Amino acid sequence: MKILFVSSEMNPLAATGGLGDVVGSLPQMLRLKGHDARVILPLYRPIKQEYFEDLTFVRWAMIKLGWRTMYSGLFRLDLDGLPVYLIDNEFYFGHDNLYIDYSFDIERFSFFQRAVLEVLGEEMDFEPDILHLNDWQTGMIPVMLEAHYKAKGFHKNINSVMTIHNLKYQGIHGRDNVQDLFDLPDSYMSEGGILKDGVPNFLKAGIQYSNRVTTVSPNYAKEIMTDYFGEGLNGLLAAQGWKVTGILNGIDTKSYDPESDKEIASNYNAQAWKRGKATCKKALQAELGLAQEARTPLFVMVSRLVEQKGLDLLLHIVDELLEEDIQLLVLGTGNPEYERRLTEAAGRHPDKMRSLIKFDSKLARRMYSAGDVYLMPSLFEPCGLSQMIAMRYGTLPIVRQTGGLADTVEAYNKFQHSGTGFGFLNINAHELLFTAKEAIGVYKEHPDTWSNMVRSAMYKDFSWDKSADQYINLYQDIMKENVDLA
Repeated sequence: MKILFVSSEMNPLAATGGLGDVVGSLPQMLRLKGHDARVILPLYRPIKQEYFEDLTFVRWAMIKLGWRTMYSGLFRLDLDGLPVYLIDNEFYFGHDNLYIDYSFDIERFSFFQRAVLEVLGEEMDFEPDILHLNDWQTGMIPVMLEAHYKAKGFHKNINSVMTIHNLKYQGIHGRDNVQDLFDLPDSYMSEGGILKDGVPNFLKAGIQYSNRVTTVSPNYAKEIMTDYFGEGLNGLLAAQGWKVTGILNGIDTKSYDPESDKEIASNYNAQAWKRGKATCKKALQAELGLAQEARTPLFVMVSRLVEQKGLDLLLHIVDELLEEDIQLLVLGTGNPEYERRLTEAAGRHPDKMRSLIKFDSKLARRMYSAGDVYLMPSLFEPCGLSQMIAMRYGTLPIVRQTGGLADTVEAYNKFQHSGTGFGFLNINAHELLFTAKEAIGVYKEHPDTWSNMVRSAMYKDFSWDKSADQYINLYQDIMKENVDLA
C-alpha cells in the first residue's frame, strides 16, 4: 500500500510532543513491513536551516487561499530511507516556532492543507491509497478531497484515516473566514457538515468526512465518547463509533534503550539492571547536588508543566510527600505559575528537591535512567509516551489510571505482589499521595517485589511492531470496503 502521513510535526525535524514522535516512527515501521509510507509537513525555518544541503527542490505553484494567491514550494528530503516532502512558504512557515498565534495558525494550516492536496499525484510522483491525517491541522483535508477533487473526478481512490492525538485542540474559527479560506459550497456549512454549534471545527470535519478515525490508545477511544472526556465531540464520536479504533502508540525502542543509550552514566538491561541503575542514580544525585543515598527513592518527572499533566495534584501534596524519605526532580517548562510554584517548593526543600525549569532531552534521559519512581498523575492522557520510556529504563510509574496510562501500566497488586507501576483512579491529590507512599513502602520493605516489578516493566514490548500491524489491517479494511462498493 501507499500511505502518506500528513502532519504538522515529525521527529526529529520538528516536534513538540507525542504527535512528532508518532510520525517520526510509525511510517518507518510500515516501510520495514513492505509498504510505501511517506510523510508531508511544513518546511519550518529550523528544518530549512539545519537540512538545507539535503533538500531537493521538486516544484513550485501558486495556491489560491481566499482572496490571496500564495506561493507554495515543494521540497523532498530522504531521512534514513523515508521520503519526506515539505511545503514551503516563508510567510506562513518561516518562523522558529511550530505554532505562533491561534488565529494565524488556522490560516497557516489552511494553506498547508490546500497545498498538500495540490501536490498529490503527478506533482510529487506519488498517489497514495491512504492519507493518514493527524489532529486538527489536517482535519479539513477529507472535506476538500470530497468537495474539490472527487466531485470533479480526481483522486477518486484516495481514502483517509484521521488520528486524534489530543481531542482538546480542535481548530475552531469564524464561519466566513473558513468558508473563504477553503472555498467551500454552502452545503458543507451546516451541523451535518463542518459546523459544531454554529462554527467551523477542523477536527469535527476530519471525524465526519474521513473513512476511519483512530485514537492513540484503546482506553482513550472509549473515554472520548463520554461527556467528561469528549470535549463537546462525544455525541458525534459515539454516533460514528463504528469507525473509531484505539491503537496504542509505540516508542522508539532503538533510541530509548538503556543498554545502548550514550547519554546515561552506565548501561544496563532487563537481565542485569541493579548495578547500572545504581550508578546512574549516584551520578545524577552528584550532578544536581543531592545526597548520594542509594536507598532513598528518587522520584522523577519530565513533563510539560500544564494543567493536563496533574501539576495541581502534585503541588497540593508536595510538602507532605517530601516529609517522606525521598528525593524529587521535576524537569520541564510550561505555565509560568506552575514554574514559579515548583521553584518555590524546591526552595523550601533544598536537601530533597530540584525544580529544573528548562527543556533538556539529554537530562531527561539521565532522569529516566536514574529514577526509581516516575510521576505522571495526568488528568487525562490520550496515550502518553513518558510512562513507557520510564518503564523501559526500569523506573516504575505512578499514574492516574486514564487513557493510555491505564492501557500501559499494570497497577501494583498487593495480594499478588506484581505490577509494572502504581495507579490511582480519581483526580484527587491525596490519592496521589497515598499511592506514592505505597510505592515508597514497596521500595523500602519489599525489595524482591520491587525487583520483580522493575524486571517486568523493562521486559514489556513498547515497540511499534504490533501497532503498525493494527494500522495495516485498518488500511486494508478501508481499501477492501471501497473495492466492494465499486
